[in-house]
Amino acid sequence: MPAITLRTAAVPALATAAALLLCSCSPGAGAGTGSGQSKNSTAAKSGRRLTTTLGTAKDSQGPAAEIPGARRGGTVTVANEEDFSHLDPQKIYAGERYSTSLLWGRQLTQYQIIDGRPRLVGDLATDTGTSSDGGRTWTYHLKDGIAWEDGKPVTAQQVKYGIERTFEPGFELGPTYWQPWLTGTKDLTEAVKKYGGPKKDGDLEAIETPDDKTIVFHFPQPQSDVPYMASQSSSSPVRKDKDTGTGYDVKPFATGPYKIVEHKQNQSLTLERNPYWKPETDSIRHAYPDRFEFTFGKAALNTAQEVFNGQGTGATTLTTKDELPPELISTVERDPAKRKLVVSGSKGAYTQDLYIRNDRVTDPEVRKAIHYLFPREQARQVLGGRYVGDIATTLSSPSVVGWKKYDLYPVAPTGDIAKAKEHLARAKTKVTKLTYAYPTESPAADQVAQVLAGAFAKAGIELVLKPLQPNAFNDVIFGGGDNPYDLFLSTNSVDWPTPSTLLPLGYESRLDAVSNPTRYGNPQVDKELARIAKIGDAQKKAEELINLEETVMKDVPLVPFLYKSTSQFRGEKIGGGAIHPIYGVTALANVYVKNS
Repeated sequence: MPAITLRTAAVPALATAAALLLCSCSPGAGAGTGSGQSKNSTAAKSGRRLTTTLGTAKDSQGPAAEIPGARRGGTVTVANEEDFSHLDPQKIYAGERYSTSLLWGRQLTQYQIIDGRPRLVGDLATDTGTSSDGGRTWTYHLKDGIAWEDGKPVTAQQVKYGIERTFEPGFELGPTYWQPWLTGTKDLTEAVKKYGGPKKDGDLEAIETPDDKTIVFHFPQPQSDVPYMASQSSSSPVRKDKDTGTGYDVKPFATGPYKIVEHKQNQSLTLERNPYWKPETDSIRHAYPDRFEFTFGKAALNTAQEVFNGQGTGATTLTTKDELPPELISTVERDPAKRKLVVSGSKGAYTQDLYIRNDRVTDPEVRKAIHYLFPREQARQVLGGRYVGDIATTLSSPSVVGWKKYDLYPVAPTGDIAKAKEHLARAKTKVTKLTYAYPTESPAADQVAQVLAGAFAKAGIELVLKPLQPNAFNDVIFGGGDNPYDLFLSTNSVDWPTPSTLLPLGYESRLDAVSNPTRYGNPQVDKELARIAKIGDAQKKAEELINLEETVMKDVPLVPFLYKSTSQFRGEKIGGGAIHPIYGVTALANVYVKNS
């Protein structure tokens, strides 16, 4: 089933500007030791879903701890069906691209993984930042010895320029937080009216660089999540003399352990060592392989078969975009040797839910009936069973800082037709027909639709199925235009490990259909969101947002389905391949080629 992502950035939510550790048994970290899953395990059992901590200045110092058994040398092949749509750091906005770009790019902060546990630390910066003025001012100092691939030093002015670029046309493809935060506006549209980027308006006064090693952010309102935004790729430095416009989207200039030597779009991408990267400056990354060879275009099923059979370069091949093909699940289950080549873990803080158009299905009793009708377990089995995730009961993922487990309307994973009929009987509006839209990208999508239609029919509701081409589905459901359908499945995530990008950016009534596709609106929730937005303390803000989540879910704007998991494959000679607990894909910065 295709995963339609509203906010496809880095995912999970983090902690506070102080060392906050909120340890719910959460999704994502740990899973992906490379041993695969035992027959009866789920992603949550084979690897706990962990929230993130904030590290100290000492934690931010390099080098990264060595991986036991790792060695230098060799070439790793990364076989993905599709090329990257963007490599320009200010245009990257998806977990897989974030993770992969760590090979050549660095940010002010980044996630350090220790024994599968994520911790936010300074990357270019000496720490995760120092706030003052009630969270309105944030100061970062750059580490010594960080250089570009030509040996020239990385400066604070280059970090500033990278962020200033995000105001220019074309960069709305990336995250849109710096722009309103720095201008004190409500959204990107208003922000670019005040400042149109460095080419149009020159210097942005809200970012100060008193010297080459210091960068100071001045925000009109308190911003508690700056350390997390500083980890996103859009917080990467860019040199003006290397800013080639559209060309930079194909071959950006490197600050990480590798540099791009060749990129043939939709064919291949080749990385070699960056001789000016110093491991003593980097507590995040390793540089074990000599080269990374990315190939694009081959079907995931064919690549997986080569990996499992050790054909060609299969023994040193892995994937970061593609997942274990459903056709091979039974084979993997039967063969322990192949099972060892599957790496599984939480897909960051991603959740998959059955979305309800609240402006079309206005009666909460009908929405509750839909909640009880949804056959979660049957739908999950069609999609791949335990490999695709754990049954969810909450809006946010357990990877989000402050997450609390709740189940407002308990129901068996197979559904409860009798309970659904009770709520339909209470409804003021009698419903006999609903529409379900879905993209026709795989046979599983059709099968899920049939499972849903069968369940709804048992309650006397005709579910009219509307298969759409993927692009048409995205345009209709998430394009902001007229959406004539009642129900659809969607995969979503927060932009970083705190709840601050969930309710405020998806469930406030003033938001348009792009940001609020359920068209949910509740005046009480709007009032609370306005109050919480003024809180400058990150931990307090996270707690308040998580508490408010239950108020939203009492209205049943959607039906929770899965805390998403992922299973990817890698060759028998690939070591260190684990699922990144934040980005939800195999972490390339930790892989190595095993000795023969």
